[in-house]
Amino acid sequence: MQNYGKRMTISDLTPTAKLLRQLVRIPSVNPHGNPGVANPGERACAEFVGKFLRRAGADVELQEVRPGRPNVIGVFKPKAPVKRRLLLAPHTDTVSVAGMTVDPFVATVSGGKLHGRGASDTKGPMAAMLQALREFTVSGAFKNGGLEITFAGLMSEEAYNHGAFAWAEKCPRYDLAIIGEPTQWQIVHAHKGCAWLAFTTKGRAVHASTPADGENAIYAMTPLLAYVEKKLMKKLAKFSHPQLGATSIAATTISGGAKDNIIPDTCEMHADLRYTPDLTVSAVLALIRADLKKLRIPAIVSVNSDNHPLHTAADHELIQKIRPHTNGLATAPWFCDAAIFGAHGIPAVALGPGSIAQAHTADEFIKLGDLEKGREGYLKILRALLP
Repeated sequence: MQNYGKRMTISDLTPTAKLLRQLVRIPSVNPHGNPGVANPGERACAEFVGKFLRRAGADVELQEVRPGRPNVIGVFKPKAPVKRRLLLAPHTDTVSVAGMTVDPFVATVSGGKLHGRGASDTKGPMAAMLQALREFTVSGAFKNGGLEITFAGLMSEEAYNHGAFAWAEKCPRYDLAIIGEPTQWQIVHAHKGCAWLAFTTKGRAVHASTPADGENAIYAMTPLLAYVEKKLMKKLAKFSHPQLGATSIAATTISGGAKDNIIPDTCEMHADLRYTPDLTVSAVLALIRADLKKLRIPAIVSVNSDNHPLHTAADHELIQKIRPHTNGLATAPWFCDAAIFGAHGIPAVALGPGSIAQAHTADEFIKLGDLEKGREGYLKILRALLP
């Protein structure tokens, strides 16, 4: 095992760490919100991964999902008849780099860690998957076995999950999907659903010198914010899951007005809803609309996106096969692409090295020891899943 405690140079890095360094150095920021870069998007990363997969022996295609934003799909086919199909699917996009305290794309190595945007979420798991695949698919065990493996680098996981939806619509029926996420090498088999809601208040625009002549949409938002924070949170908390915990909602963005000297005629607040498997977004909307009517809050609520919870049975045969090579089963409060494949009837879990605690942070990193354990773990899992 590599000694990560000593002073290191780039030449000391393992092949997996060198691959991760290359991936982090390719910007692939999701364009949603404020990406913090001039040219966001996943194409460059997808093309790099595609070349890696081709050299490793996969049949590769780029699936254009949005302009300049493809999925990269690589299929490894055994010589023997196919008896089982496996999907390995990390995402190629990262969150914004705005506000980072380390250079997001240098991939600095220090103190046994590799820093940079995506190092943990989720280029670390991606590098470990890719390196394990390259080692495994040249083996006689793979070639003479009946395991077909698809690697799917999915775009847009960090906002709207367009890549997962696009591939789930056309992919074959997999016996198991392993979604690459930093789970501390635990099998996340259940997580909450995630919906993004929009609340809108309307007013009447007039010159700001005569505010009494108009209706201020921003002021109209004030009682709505109080309702979401105080009353709605309390009501939703009653919908709880023994493993996942309570349903929650949080205001995340707010905008209104067009100019400093105009009374705003529109204000919009977005909220993030994390809900348990026993609840639906339509039920939450019905509750909110009834409350707004009762409280006489003149606001409109709508759904921008809705992704269902994940709940793959912990006793599934293939989960039990891979469980001995992991740190056990877990649930999570966050959402990932696994739920989209689960909604299409494909048993799906999230699994990867690194910790979600380092994801989206100003100094994002992954421990190099964890990264290497991830490569070794994926390799053991691939062997365990041979029919």
